[in-house]
Order: sequence, then C-alpha cells, then structure tokens
Amino acid sequence: MRYLIIGLGIYGANLAIDLTNMGHEVIGADKNPSLVESIKDFISTAYIIDSTDEMSLSVLPLKNVDLVIVAIGENFGASIRTVALLKKLEVKHIFARAIDKLHEAILEGFHIDRILTPEQRAASDLVNEMGLGAEIESMRIDDEHYVLKFPAPDFFTGSRYDALDLRRTYGMDLVAVSRLKESRNLLGVNSRTLQRIFPEEDPEMEVEKGDELVCIGTADSYRKLFAHVRL
Repeated sequence: MRYLIIGLGIYGANLAIDLTNMGHEVIGADKNPSLVESIKDFISTAYIIDSTDEMSLSVLPLKNVDLVIVAIGENFGASIRTVALLKKLEVKHIFARAIDKLHEAILEGFHIDRILTPEQRAASDLVNEMGLGAEIESMRIDDEHYVLKFPAPDFFTGSRYDALDLRRTYGMDLVAVSRLKESRNLLGVNSRTLQRIFPEEDPEMEVEKGDELVCIGTADSYRKLFAHVRL
C-alpha cells in the first residue's frame, strides 16, 4: 500500500519507518526541515510543507495514496486544520492522531476513517504490563474485546489447562498456548523452537512455566485477571 504521513515527529517518524520496513511505500511531510532531513533516507519521499496551508497541502499526491495519516499531535490547531483541509480536498481515507479526549471529540466530527490514540494505548499497555509483571502483546477487536498474549501467571503452573476454566473464572476464552521446545539440529546443537499448542486437543496437558497464553476477552475480564495476579 501507499501511505502519506503528515507530521514527522517521534510518532509519525516511527510509524513511517515501520510501514516502510513492512514493504509499504511511505511519503512523509512536515514543516520542520530537520525532521524531514532526518527521515528522508528511510522512506520513499519526504516533503517540507506546511499542511495548514491549502495551496501547499494540495501539492502533495493526495489522490495517489491509499491512506493519509495525520500524525500531528502536539499542535492541536494544526492537526484540526489539516484534517479539515484534507476533507475539503476530498481525500477519501484519513486516519488522524488525537492526544486527548477533546482532540478526539473534534476529530469525530469530521467522520474520518479512524482516530489514533497512541498515548492512551501506550498507557493502557503499560498498566497491563505492570499488572501482570511481564510483557503483553495485544490486539484490539472492538471497544471492549481484545486478543492478548501473555505469560501464564505462576499460580497456574502445574494446573491442567482444562481445570483453569478461564471462561467461568475471568470471562475470557483460551485460544492457544505458545511454548518453547528444546531440540537438537542436524549438527547436534541445542536449539529452541516456538510451538503453538491447542490445549483442548490434550485434556490432561498441564501449564508449564514459560507458557504464553493467547486469550480473547473484554477489558473487564483482563482487569479481573490482573487484579487476581497482584493478590
């Protein structure tokens, strides 16, 4: 896909580089020459442009990209005006970053495709990490439901998976388990490979230290688990 990212601060620049590394074509734009200079060698094209000026904004290839992402955060006014001009220029697909609830509420009025709230998401992820005491990978499905991958709590170790009853206890469903498996390659060298296990296929399977659970649940169900873990 082809993306245009307006605003090349820390968030916008990292997003641009990540998308490029995934094989997408990324065009960047910012009014700060130093930010454009620092990223120009990592993405397809970078423009020094003031996105709050309609004439300048119209120079960008707005009709030739799949998605425009307004990553401006700190300059509230510039973010809103940029989105307003993009709508005026009839850009079809727009994502925009919001830094607080007021910013988000105003952006909602433009009926754009998606409002990004990276600071809130980062804070939520950090709270989850602190609650479980380990790194968590998460994917949001809707306003309430998430797919989370996290290390099995120590008090699960040694229990049979069919006895955990996560649905009744916490209100979440166990989808799969990731477990590192020790093996030897053709040269006799020890190696570790990641196995994906589905506990329902082995009713007597027990939780081992180091297992990672992949679950689907609501925000409340995960909060209930995290509260239990902290006891």
